[in-house]
Amino acid sequence: MNDSVYVGNAGKDAALDRGWLLGHFKDVGDPRHSEAVEIKWGVHPRGDERSQWVKGEERTALLVLISGRFRVELPGRSVLLEEQGDYVVWGRGVDHSWFAEEESVVLTVRWPSVPGYAVAEESGARLRS
Repeated sequence: MNDSVYVGNAGKDAALDRGWLLGHFKDVGDPRHSEAVEIKWGVHPRGDERSQWVKGEERTALLVLISGRFRVELPGRSVLLEEQGDYVVWGRGVDHSWFAEEESVVLTVRWPSVPGYAVAEESGARLRS
């Protein structure tokens, strides 16, 4: 067995860490540990929405629609992802939010993976978003 190889299922593994498959938050010996990038497999029921806008984002993000209909809100602009493969990229400092218009699966890639960085939730807790 090679410890530098990990084989899994995005749907099953995502359920273990709020959707996150890869990033600085995985154990250092795990091949999914990365300080360069974070990857999330997001499964969202119809009507699911971010509880509040992400403000002061420190990373660049790519969000790709796998299935469903998903809206990303950006300052002064709403982007609707409705065909498989539709995607949006936003850079550092761009506030954002989202809403699942239909049951949706989205793949999010963010870089860099910033240890200790998290978006504040309404409760004041610091969590990966």
